[in-house]
Amino acid sequence: MRIIKKIDDLKKELFTLMGKKIGLIPTMGYIHEGHLSLIEQSIRENDINVVSIFVNPSQFGPNEDFNAYPRDMERDSKLLEERRVDILFSPDSGEMYPENFSTFVEVEKLSKVLCGRSRPIHFRGVCTVVLKLFNIVKPENVYFGAKDAQQAVIIKRMKEDLNLDISIKVMPIVRDEDGLALSSRNKYLSKEEREAALLMPEALKEANMLINNGLFEANKIREKIVRELKKNKCIKIDYVEIVNLKTLESLDKIDNNNTLVAVAIKLGETRLIDNFILGEI
Repeated sequence: MRIIKKIDDLKKELFTLMGKKIGLIPTMGYIHEGHLSLIEQSIRENDINVVSIFVNPSQFGPNEDFNAYPRDMERDSKLLEERRVDILFSPDSGEMYPENFSTFVEVEKLSKVLCGRSRPIHFRGVCTVVLKLFNIVKPENVYFGAKDAQQAVIIKRMKEDLNLDISIKVMPIVRDEDGLALSSRNKYLSKEEREAALLMPEALKEANMLINNGLFEANKIREKIVRELKKNKCIKIDYVEIVNLKTLESLDKIDNNNTLVAVAIKLGETRLIDNFILGEI
């Protein structure tokens, strides 16, 4: 595995691989089984596999956890090498955002709902860095996890709007044995907070069962999830939303082929998200 830190060096390396099918897995590091599932899928579908590790400052708000976000490049490099990743691209902030950088990309409307309400600059930062990675790596396939469903919807919209010749692959959520969706931020949780966090996947699972049994009134499903989450006083609900999977607009009636049921909570200073999807992003 080659570890490359400079954009020009990566471009030169990829130029020598012209004609090969390239898969890209963008990450912020602290690699877990969710990331590895994306890598494994990319390895099945591509000739060359590039993983980026970059904790992107432009997607963190002023009071968020940019400085505290878990980092362990030595551990991550070992995991990626074991999976036979071809290239690890790990630029620093100055490489990705040089002095006088002033261009940002924003997908309107989709970026202002759900997580965008409490993290107003987040998706502008995500879209900017992802588009930069697309332009640098020029992959054929790019892999994202369904846990970040809103992110996936937004990036797909950006791809369509900007006529990008890239295939966006959204892979299923990977969960820990206790049901909690894997996230680098799970590391922040105390034992008590983790126990409380499990109400989120449990509530979503129960909601999915209700839908499967024929309950399609969105308000009733939403109320059920909220009641379950409120069973633990440690949980602060950011949102519980049932939306159209393409437009992210709120639904009155659930559509089995086009619905996102999404939840965001805070436990102490840790913000977690989870969801289930009816249909395909």
